[in-house]
Amino acid sequence: MKTSISIPLWIAAFTAITLGLSSNARAEDKPHQIRILCYNIHYGQGTDGVYDIARLADVINKTKPDLVALQEMDVHVKRSGRVHQLQELAKLTGLHARFGPTQHYEGGLFGNAVLSRFPILNVVIQPLPYTESTAEKVTYPRATVAVTVKAPNDKPLRIVSTHFQHNMPEDRVAEAKAVNALFTFKDETIPTILAGDINAKPEAEPVQILLEKWTNAIDKEATPTVPATDPKSRIDYIFYRPASAFKVIDTKVIPESIASDHRPVFAILEIPAK
Repeated sequence: MKTSISIPLWIAAFTAITLGLSSNARAEDKPHQIRILCYNIHYGQGTDGVYDIARLADVINKTKPDLVALQEMDVHVKRSGRVHQLQELAKLTGLHARFGPTQHYEGGLFGNAVLSRFPILNVVIQPLPYTESTAEKVTYPRATVAVTVKAPNDKPLRIVSTHFQHNMPEDRVAEAKAVNALFTFKDETIPTILAGDINAKPEAEPVQILLEKWTNAIDKEATPTVPATDPKSRIDYIFYRPASAFKVIDTKVIPESIASDHRPVFAILEIPAK
């Protein structure tokens, strides 16, 4: 004859509670993955000559990003139909948005921007050194927009969107040095992601200057990003610092050739649970 053994209810309840607490503790200790996109959107104009913000939003949405660094953003500029491009992208992606203008242009503003799935805590716009235009050579003012967000681990996390000068090598060198001075000083403690169009290849001096302070989340092949239709050069990047605050899970160039004249760069970075 079989003997049945009954477990007292209080032991069963205690075991269930303990298991539940252990499960929650494991979930809380799991590192968080942050999905990041860097995209020079060419003021909304695709390689087909069409201005299409919805198309850009679709490219962004497909990567399911948490943070997006954008360059060449138009706000109420004549050439792009007086559209507030950042407001439109925010609406179409459901992300928080902040703009960092670098100059007035055709009755509107032009510059960099950030989209964030996380709550925004602070925004700082900082001009970078540049050589002013002359009759012989057209240049553009350069800057960073640094957005601090509340990360999933409840700690501050910063993303910086920037765009270095396109046709003055000495400006790019000065801009790289300025970025290092702005965001990597001795007492700086906020983990920071730097993303943008550096207008320089990986071996070039501006990138090498950044690498003195930052780690490059780049794929082994250094996949080219421009021109979008047939890429030849890698000039768009995602960097991070300090190296100990992040782990690269994935990094790649998105094979999108129509929505902009640049291909977007994507990375998944892991941050600590607490």
